Amino acid sequence: MEIGKVPENVLKRAVFKQIRHRREEVILHPGVGEDCSAVAVGEDEALVFSTDPITGTDKGIGNLAVHITANDLASSGAEPIGIMTTIILPDGTREIKLRRIMEEIETACSKLKIEVMGGHTEISDAVNRPIINVTGVGKVKKGKIVSTGGLKPGDEIVMTKWAGLEGTSIIAAEKEEKLLETLPRELVDVAKGFKEYLSVIPESKIAMEVGVSAMHDVTEGGVFGALWELGEASGVGITAHLDKIPIKQETIEVCEVFKINPYMLISSGSMMIGCKKGNLLVEKLEEAGINAAVIGRATEGNDRIVVSRDETRYIGPAGSDELYKI
Repeated sequence: MEIGKVPENVLKRAVFKQIRHRREEVILHPGVGEDCSAVAVGEDEALVFSTDPITGTDKGIGNLAVHITANDLASSGAEPIGIMTTIILPDGTREIKLRRIMEEIETACSKLKIEVMGGHTEISDAVNRPIINVTGVGKVKKGKIVSTGGLKPGDEIVMTKWAGLEGTSIIAAEKEEKLLETLPRELVDVAKGFKEYLSVIPESKIAMEVGVSAMHDVTEGGVFGALWELGEASGVGITAHLDKIPIKQETIEVCEVFKINPYMLISSGSMMIGCKKGNLLVEKLEEAGINAAVIGRATEGNDRIVVSRDETRYIGPAGSDELYKI
């Protein structure tokens, strides 16, 4: 298997088929594109859990770890409460490195008003660079839980912010010298600053107020991967329009240097939202200063396509993210 997400067919065979559901308290179960689980804890409230590792970068790893897990919780409609962290560091790591990672984690938690509830930290010769796994906990009213699989034919698909945000910021930080050979310093600095857009909690709250059928944050596999997962989880087709997908010029320039597809680049900070009133949601998001656009809609059948002026592209399950090509 290649580096990155386990292929969808392997995931179904080797993971999902081995899992059995035994507890009635568990009300949101594992599935393609589902990033969270939920447990009912009372008459009208549920706890939502999500877990994610950070393996694709070293710089800013603490900040990324917090935001990615909090985004998963927000995508289910939940309010993030706290996180538990597992940090594994290579042999010989200096204490200052661990301190900086924890400072990043705490700074991100402070911005999101959540807390570190516990975790585990160790040094291991099994890794050659830092790995962080974060488990997040959030809360939501039972009737307000949103799944990736709630999209219905006819629903419009709204995308927030811009494609490739996370990947662009990682590449700009990790490959700065290479980029500066052909790109101006100002552009590379702007690209590095895209890490400030990583949270989707603000748009989740607005979307919940307007009304949604599904939400899914755009992570590995980028925009094309997220569209596939949204359609697969919901059992519907997808028609999206390439010229309507928001993307920053800095992302286009950075991806061109490395000859990678920006629409298949890890894109935390962007969210796919299914709803009946896409233009109304876009209006509300833009009033709050959040860029958004209606990029397509759900259809009958199973075809998931992206339409451009010159061609129609059929999209499939996300393979290895474009980031790993670098």
